[in-house]
Amino acid sequence: MLIKREILEAIRRGEIDLQFRRWTRPSVKAGGTLKTSIGLLQIGRVDEVDPDDVTDAEAKRAGLSDVAGFRRWLDTMKQGPLFHRIEVSYLGEDPRHALSETGDLSAQELQDVVAALERLDGNATSGAWTGGTLSLIASNPGRRAEELAAEAGAEKQPFKARVRKLKALGLIISLETGYRLSPRGEAVHAFRTAGQQGMDISH
Repeated sequence: MLIKREILEAIRRGEIDLQFRRWTRPSVKAGGTLKTSIGLLQIGRVDEVDPDDVTDAEAKRAGLSDVAGFRRWLDTMKQGPLFHRIEVSYLGEDPRHALSETGDLSAQELQDVVAALERLDGNATSGAWTGGTLSLIASNPGRRAEELAAEAGAEKQPFKARVRKLKALGLIISLETGYRLSPRGEAVHAFRTAGQQGMDISH
């Protein structure tokens, strides 16, 4: 479920605690969490409702002026067979953020991350990709995902799925446009590159 940055900030401030979505199938569930650019959101109740039953009070809780504003917003949304009212609240900082900001890793920590990257490479049917993806992002901070994917010879969505795996390890940070290596990612990438260069020299 994508939420605009200004809405996320209002959720963090406690000014907005509802969202509405018209879709084919829900992408969140009651009691779950949602990772966003500002941190984690807690998902409360998710109820299927009739758009005609939305009240002024509910519209305002979603950051809209009133029911008329809600209907104008609804007219801009994609069509879908389901319409849901979703309770949201700010849960806290994404733990991956704190992880990614740690660039001072021990030798063992570096080796552990490299081992995790090698497992990702080993499980890929199309061959090793983690090193190339880190290098590509390191050389192109802020570049659009579709452009990075094209340069990597991949489709946009599979490329973004790979990036999400690197983000889960705290190596990548999403920007308004594109990505950059986190301090942790820079440390791991430098360590891994130095090791590969050492192997090349030894040969």
